[in-house]
Amino acid sequence: MTMCHTEVNGIKIAFDIRGSGPPLILIMGYRLNSRAWPLASRCSIGPSPPVSQDLSMKRLVYVINGPNLNLLGKRQPAIYGHETLADVEAACRRVATERKLELKFHQSNREYEIIDWIHEARETAAGIAINPAAFTHTSVAILDALNAFDGPVFEIHISNVHKREAFRHHSYVSSRADGVIAGFGTQGYTLALQRLAHLIDETAAKKDKGGSATDLGS
Repeated sequence: MTMCHTEVNGIKIAFDIRGSGPPLILIMGYRLNSRAWPLASRCSIGPSPPVSQDLSMKRLVYVINGPNLNLLGKRQPAIYGHETLADVEAACRRVATERKLELKFHQSNREYEIIDWIHEARETAAGIAINPAAFTHTSVAILDALNAFDGPVFEIHISNVHKREAFRHHSYVSSRADGVIAGFGTQGYTLALQRLAHLIDETAAKKDKGGSATDLGS
C-alpha cells in the first residue's frame, strides 16, 4: 500500500495505491469510484507493477493438520508418540528456515476450515503438506479442494495406518497426493517439507534454464 496526496481546486485528495487496479480515492473522508482514477496522474507515485502469480516463484508451503491433532502428545502416545503439535511446528519451521521456505502451519477440528485453507493456498502457495487425520477416510470435500490446487500435495500420517483398523486403510486424499508418508512418526512432516523444497528448487532451476514451470505438481 502506498499513500500519496494532491490538491485539485483547493480540495485535498488522498490516493491509496493498491497495485495494478485503480486506487482507493478519498476526499474529506469519502470514498469515490474509479471514475476519479485520472486524478491519480497528479500524484508523484504511480501504481506498483502487478505481482506475478507464477507458482515457480513462490516458496510458501502450507502444513495443514486435521482433527484431534491438537491433542498430539496426550492422545494415545503409544501410537502417536509424546511430541506435541507445537514440537512438530518448531521442527517444520527449522526445516523451512534451512530450505528458505515460507511456512503456514494450521490445525483444525472443523472440515470447512481445512477446505478454506486449501482454497487460500491455491492463490499463494507452492505446495501443501497435509495430515487429514480422520478426514482422510471420510472427506470427499477435502479431496475436491485438493484437486483444485495446482502444486504438489504430500499426505502425512504419523502412524502406519495400514497396520491398524481396516477402515483406516482407505484414503480419499491419496488419490490426489503426489506422495504419502506414513509410519515415520512426526518426522514425516519434515520429510514432506524436504521433498517439497526439492521440487520447488528443481522447478525454479528449470525455469531459469528456459524450461517449463508447469512440472511443479507432477
